[in-house]
Amino acid sequence: MDTDSIQYCFTLPDDKEEVFDLHLESENLELVIETPEEHLPAWTDLIFHQCLNCPLTPDTHPRCPVAAKLADMVRRFDRLISYETIHLKVKTDERVISQQTTAQKGLSSLMGLVIANSGCPHTTFFRPMGRFHLPLANVEETLFRATSMYLMAQYFLQAEGREADFGLDHLEEIYENIHVVNSAMAERLRYASSTDLSTNAVILLDLYALAFPHAFGRTLQNIRNLFTPFLGPCNPLQDDNAV
Repeated sequence: MDTDSIQYCFTLPDDKEEVFDLHLESENLELVIETPEEHLPAWTDLIFHQCLNCPLTPDTHPRCPVAAKLADMVRRFDRLISYETIHLKVKTDERVISQQTTAQKGLSSLMGLVIANSGCPHTTFFRPMGRFHLPLANVEETLFRATSMYLMAQYFLQAEGREADFGLDHLEEIYENIHVVNSAMAERLRYASSTDLSTNAVILLDLYALAFPHAFGRTLQNIRNLFTPFLGPCNPLQDDNAV
């Protein structure tokens, strides 16, 4: 099976390292984590604080796909608190990103990747962002990437003769569903963890979902000037008289 690999390496305050080697299936971009069912804690059961918008049933999915894929990292970070300083190094086939940051920001970045590619029906829309993962992205970067990804999907839909949403109407609905997932996951993690780290990492991630309807229009207007070559009156791509 062909996979794309991403490694998250955390150097903790005691100089110990926690390394997570993540592999995304090249075909469908789902995260490959095979944790034996008997080793998963009770808080990963689908019906434990199940999301209000969850379309899955215990008959076909006894475990929440997001919780099952987060279980190992929650266990390994349970001794840390949110604002402890760590060093994070993220390696992909293309580059290495290294930064000193807080435990909650580092874990939130990792969780964002895992949740997007976990197999949850509400997060599958974000799988392409997992393939082109940007660690520690801020709100503006995330909105830019999410919008670009969504518009590219609409291009492919249109190319196949299907209805496309270039007005971005459905993107807000996707983020609303993600907020429900994040909120339910935070409730699970309050039970699962003895410190605040895992819960706060998800809450930090959820700020992006909450920010979307409020920051979306403003963010796009703030970066509109970057697209002046396409929007200006002398755009050669739209000038029939251009040589």
